[in-house]
Amino acid sequence: MANDEVTPRPAPREVRIDKRQVRVLAHPLRMRLVGALRVKGPATATTLAELLGTNTGATSYHLRQLAEVGLVIEDPDRGSGRQRWWQAAHDVTNWEPTDFDDDPDARAAIEWIQGDQVRLLVETAERWFASQHEWSPAWRDGFGMSDIFMTIPPARLEELKAEVWQVLERYHREAGPVDSADSVDQEARPVQVFLAAYPLREGLQ
Repeated sequence: MANDEVTPRPAPREVRIDKRQVRVLAHPLRMRLVGALRVKGPATATTLAELLGTNTGATSYHLRQLAEVGLVIEDPDRGSGRQRWWQAAHDVTNWEPTDFDDDPDARAAIEWIQGDQVRLLVETAERWFASQHEWSPAWRDGFGMSDIFMTIPPARLEELKAEVWQVLERYHREAGPVDSADSVDQEARPVQVFLAAYPLREGLQ
């Protein structure tokens, strides 16, 4: 008898990045390499170069830089001869901006990473706007953004973020791999969910 239940995924491997790691990670190609390995799984520098539209020399160099600070690791079970396979060392990257207040270089690096997240959000939304007519009504209603205004102290905002993140993690554990077609629901597709909270624009307060 076939088992129609999806096996829950294990808890994600998390890392709270330190000052050295954040300085290495703050690079557009390195961010994309880590993201690609987390989504697609282990890969060679050649495969990653093709996926990201760059060259093997660049991917090899930046993978080594990421490996030096423990953000990616080699996959010894897949390597053969001169071909090296790489995998993400973690599934989730954590930090607090104040972790780097005493290091100007690390603070600048984390500010660049935060800006890159916003750029990624904009690019993701623009791709959706350009292609939404190709999707079914159910998906067009499902995708999109919403917001809410509130007055809240920082401690309560942290509680809110933690609670929402727990919900996201539960759905993540119950879902299949991001790029997997093996799903009980054949309409399932890979999606990217952003969580953001920013001050209300001056004049609206």
